[in-house]
This record gives sequence, structure tokens and C-alpha cells, in this order.
Amino acid sequence: MTTYYTKSHEWIRLDGEEATVGITAHASEELGELVFVEAKDEGTDVAAGDAAAVVESVKAASDIYAPVAGVLSGFNTKLSDEPTLVGNDPEGEGWIFKMKVSNPDDVTSLLTAEQYKSL
Repeated sequence: MTTYYTKSHEWIRLDGEEATVGITAHASEELGELVFVEAKDEGTDVAAGDAAAVVESVKAASDIYAPVAGVLSGFNTKLSDEPTLVGNDPEGEGWIFKMKVSNPDDVTSLLTAEQYKSL
């Protein structure tokens, strides 16, 4: 599975129409230790760029944006008890939400790993 990135430091991994979304290691480092993570309710329609979740660290609170349009289909419930998973494994066990993507081809407008690294 290919991972795509946004300029606002989210990543998305597509598996058919289902996608997993989280924040990048860079974003996690900038935020510091997370103390709270929450996503909008399952079934919420989001457009690309809409706030879909919020993370709070000892430094600040930040919105996490939907990289593409779709419907939120799940939240990483492990983060309710262990928000530090995002910092420990941001592109693995620390994923934040899942969504059913309206148009899987939309990911092609996002950044590849190489393009993201060059930012």
C-alpha cells in the first residue's frame, strides 16, 4: 500500500475505498507528547481539508485534517488510553482515524513520500 502526504503533515494509506489517516513523524515531533486525541463521530461526512480530529499536547491543540473527501468510519480507540502511541509510532500503531474515501483517485493530488520529504 502506498502512503500519501499532505502539506499540513497528515498521511493517508489507501486500501481500496478504505483509508487510514494519521500525522507524520515530523508533526508528532513538533507537537511533543500528546495528552488527548479525539476524532469526529463515525458517519461524519468530510471534505478534503475539513477538520476530522483534534490532538492536544502539553504545547498546543491542533486539528487533524481529512486529506481527501469521504465519510469517517472509525477511530483508533487505543488512543483514548494511550495518546502517546501517536508519538511513539505515528505512521503505524498511532494512526488516528479511518475513512471511506469518496473518490480513491483523489489521493493522486497529494504528495508522495519523496515530495513530502523535500518540504
